[in-house]
Amino acid sequence: GLLLNRGGLNAGMTEFQEKLRQQHENSMHQELEKLLSTTKGVEAENSRKDFEGFKHLFHRFLQVKGPSVDWAKINRPPEDSIQPYERIHAKGLPEAIAASLNKLAVVKLNGGLGTSMGCKGPKSLISVRNENTFLDLTVQQIEHLNKTYSADVPLVLMNSFNTDEDTKKILQKYTHHRVKIHTFNQSRYPRINKESLLPVATNMGLIGENGEAWYPPGHGDIYTSFCNSGLLDKLLSEGKEYIFVSNIDNLGATVDLHILNHLMSQPADKRCEFVMEVTDKTRADVKGGTLIQYDNKLRLLEIAQVPKAHVDEFKSVTKFKIFNTNNLWISLPAIKRLHEQNTLDMEIIVNPKTLDGGLNVIQLETAVGAAIKCFDNALGINVPRSRFLPVKTTSDLLLVMSNLYSLEAGSLTMSEKREFPTTPHVKLGSSFTKVQDFLRRFESIPDMLELDHLTVSGDVTFGKQVALKGTVIIIANHGDRIDIPAGAMLENKIVSGNLRILDH
Repeated sequence: GLLLNRGGLNAGMTEFQEKLRQQHENSMHQELEKLLSTTKGVEAENSRKDFEGFKHLFHRFLQVKGPSVDWAKINRPPEDSIQPYERIHAKGLPEAIAASLNKLAVVKLNGGLGTSMGCKGPKSLISVRNENTFLDLTVQQIEHLNKTYSADVPLVLMNSFNTDEDTKKILQKYTHHRVKIHTFNQSRYPRINKESLLPVATNMGLIGENGEAWYPPGHGDIYTSFCNSGLLDKLLSEGKEYIFVSNIDNLGATVDLHILNHLMSQPADKRCEFVMEVTDKTRADVKGGTLIQYDNKLRLLEIAQVPKAHVDEFKSVTKFKIFNTNNLWISLPAIKRLHEQNTLDMEIIVNPKTLDGGLNVIQLETAVGAAIKCFDNALGINVPRSRFLPVKTTSDLLLVMSNLYSLEAGSLTMSEKREFPTTPHVKLGSSFTKVQDFLRRFESIPDMLELDHLTVSGDVTFGKQVALKGTVIIIANHGDRIDIPAGAMLENKIVSGNLRILDH
């Protein structure tokens, strides 16, 4: 989508345009009031809070059109504003790291559904390794920290109205684990009809067609909803100073004690209020957001903000060498201060969608990392690629289920038997998109320790104990089927046509 900045009204904006803008805003406010009148009590109160945030976003959306950055003002970040992880790691850890851990809370962004992988319900409840879900692994990691250091690091889940109920049901299974778990909900905003710029909802319900009328407004909503939920104040009163925020589907986002120590050992007046973990771009990451220097501030630049003429330049691995992993360390007192001053400013992401009935809508979103420019002494840390292990597709799932990784205390680490640290490039075709189809096509997960590249297309199944090495390409054309037999070893092979090995 487009991103819009927050400039004032264009000098050239005609009176007519200004009137039109005013009209859209008034109509929207009237519609929101109508919607609120269909509910009462606590729900009405919460929705009113949500709508306040939405009005603010909608107001800014109407104000400005066009890319939000002036390309000429973009500079490379100064040398010291992105530190290599090695330098931070080299400082070692103090004896008293437990004291620092007790000032930390871990926040996982848990608003997403597993729809892109053909699953219903929260994505965090998909099994990723030995029957463990994303959520199981997260709880195991934090429990391991708490036990090892006699610490009390709580886990906070930011749910959305899509994931809240199912997640809360499952949380009961962790009552005897050594982790306090809190949840709060991100806001619920109305989708906007692209033509009329009015909400598509007819009431506040989530049932039937009306269910499609609502959306969670991106993870940039964390600041407002965290404050509104009362949880931020609760954590501050318990002596917490920083949160470590990451996507629940990033299996590399574990609590890093060296980064935590770096934050805690800064002099009080130079406190770093925001750390963004970035990592080196590869060809696969050309669309990831990057850090730039802009108006003397460190700022996140997303592809949607880039003027069309400069998109190729943005994608170049030479000019913009790093991208945002969305692993963030943020000061709690700073969030509270910026929220109270109302100075959190994030670019608007306009996300176009088409509803089931064919209606074109837009949803206005913001990204959590975009607030980096509002915090003092913000810092990028260039971390190893291993801290970015997102599972977005079944191709990613194949990697994390395989012997490329070993699992210990909820953390996945690249096997020492792998000779080079890069992950293989895996592309599974559409027959593998849904998790259940994917699982049906592998009798067991192949040995991938020596794999560089795997492409699979069409109706393909894998028998038990297959080994894949080097570059393997398997293509079953339409109407054909390929069964890779049990125990097969494919090294630098292209397999195509029809291959079925039948028991006689």
